[in-house]
Amino acid sequence: MSEVTLIGGGVMGAATACFLARDHGAAVTVIERDPSYARASSSLSLSSIRQQFSQPVNMALSRWSIDFLRRVGDELALPDDRPGIGLVEPGYLYLATEAGAAPLRAVHAVQRAHDVYVALLSPAELAARFSWLAVDDLALGSLGLSGEGWFDGPALHRAFRLKAKACGVRFVAADAVGFETRGDRVTGVRCADGSRVDGDAFVIAAGSWSAPLGAALGFSLPVSAKKRDVFVLETPAALPGCPLVIDPSGFWFRTEGSLILAGGPPRGDDADDAPLHDIDHGMFEEQLWPTLAARVPSLEALRVRSAWAGYYEMNAFDHNGLAGRLPGWANAFTACGFSGHGMQQSPAVGWSMARLIAGLDAPLIEALTPQRLLDARPLIEANVI
Repeated sequence: MSEVTLIGGGVMGAATACFLARDHGAAVTVIERDPSYARASSSLSLSSIRQQFSQPVNMALSRWSIDFLRRVGDELALPDDRPGIGLVEPGYLYLATEAGAAPLRAVHAVQRAHDVYVALLSPAELAARFSWLAVDDLALGSLGLSGEGWFDGPALHRAFRLKAKACGVRFVAADAVGFETRGDRVTGVRCADGSRVDGDAFVIAAGSWSAPLGAALGFSLPVSAKKRDVFVLETPAALPGCPLVIDPSGFWFRTEGSLILAGGPPRGDDADDAPLHDIDHGMFEEQLWPTLAARVPSLEALRVRSAWAGYYEMNAFDHNGLAGRLPGWANAFTACGFSGHGMQQSPAVGWSMARLIAGLDAPLIEALTPQRLLDARPLIEANVI
């Protein structure tokens, strides 16, 4: 495992490369076709972190990651740079009508059994804590009390890259298009410019564009790019103590300084790899704004300052990440398909992937093995935003 080649320099690839070099002394080359990261999920992520999942593996990954983020300045420090990522922890607030109360209670029991610090709140308790919130149609709320919030994702990505480079990782601008193999081993990556990068181990961490690389090794990765719009709103309203709120409709919002960020739920008809410049302003006018105004009456007065879109690297199989050895190959691995929670879990997954590639145990990601695709054993995550 002396030389590792990673395809994809986004936050997942950068974190894995950083931990490989820093903790295991590996010689690492990262191949990235777009060093500007203009379309990368890492650059366009909302960069939030939560533990309110339905699957214990996701709770554990986010718990490990929030602990890392709290000490990121020490973990990724350079001689002349101690990175900051602006982490805040106001929590997540899931709201439910009577129809959604039972599922919320059921997942709450799983969360508490795995030490997630979360509280169920009645409508009266919600109104007392958040006076700006309309609660008449609600039956229950689930509020994360610790270890949930948001941060500067591009700053984390940059910190991983800089630390990786300081530890000797080489970043190469090239478009990986295929592999050289011998038996059950990968021996090199072929690039579109005719170059080749060799190694002892290989990792596909190309986010939404991982599937063609998996196919080049005869393995189907059910991962595609699904566009998600984020609207930046100006409003005179003040929302003290505002967490990231998930409405029963699936729409969400949170504060960002004096601004509001808001967006909608995944849509089943979203085309793969839809253009990022094609913002769905009709959805905002017809659905999101009325929903916001009904839930927070003071938000009736607002205007759109700007909007952007980014890609979820959606795993259509079960909406959970695929992290581990690629079945059928002795030295090929993948970390992709995190379906909207890759940024928040990148520290834990990168650390675990580095251990796995180094031949050590990696219990945090055992449940995310790509082998579950072949076994028809989905790990369904119910709490997808």
